[in-house]
Amino acid sequence: MTKTFLVVAAATGIGQALCKKLVAQGHQVIGTYNSTEPEFIDGVQFEKVDVLEESLNFDFLPASIDGIAYCPGRIELKPFARLKESDFLEDYKLQVGGAVKSIQACLPNLKASENASIVLFSTVAVQQGFNFHSMVSSSKGAIEGFTRSLSAELAPKIRVNAVAPSLTDTNLASKLLNTDQKREANALRHPLKRIGSPEDVANAAAYLLNEESAWVTGQILAVDGGMSSIKA
Repeated sequence: MTKTFLVVAAATGIGQALCKKLVAQGHQVIGTYNSTEPEFIDGVQFEKVDVLEESLNFDFLPASIDGIAYCPGRIELKPFARLKESDFLEDYKLQVGGAVKSIQACLPNLKASENASIVLFSTVAVQQGFNFHSMVSSSKGAIEGFTRSLSAELAPKIRVNAVAPSLTDTNLASKLLNTDQKREANALRHPLKRIGSPEDVANAAAYLLNEESAWVTGQILAVDGGMSSIKA
């Protein structure tokens, strides 16, 4: 069955891979972008949206949509002593505030669907605890709590889940993967001995958006090469 999905931050990385996956499945996709102009993807309608604006206008959406994936992110890894309160607040504004505003803006459209789904993104660092991850772990930790609480509030009409990846080969992670030595070292940290691809994470997000996951809500799905659960 053809569905209509909104992918927020669809121009690059996981958002872009998710758009391509959903279109390949035969769905209609609306993707948003801000500073990065998206490449043409046949079957994707792109709209410019800045999630940091005070209020969001999603008037371009049809009356009913079947799901939203909120993909904006950033990776700022610094020693805690070098971070200011304003750094934490700016990160929270993007990672959490933007998700809240986006979901609220399209909630009537989601409620009009027979089986709607919301997908958010966390990180393996929330549960593991890594050096220099205090800022991103704080905001993504909030996303995990938000996911569980919102899933309870919106059940049974709308499902809410999150994907928690480890390091993924996207533009956001380019500084961590810009040499062969860094790529090899980061790959070896994972039990599956490789770095995740955008498609790895997009596949999980597509599953949570689609009806194959119709009995799944309130979950944080680890897609991290085994890092969060095993040692090998």
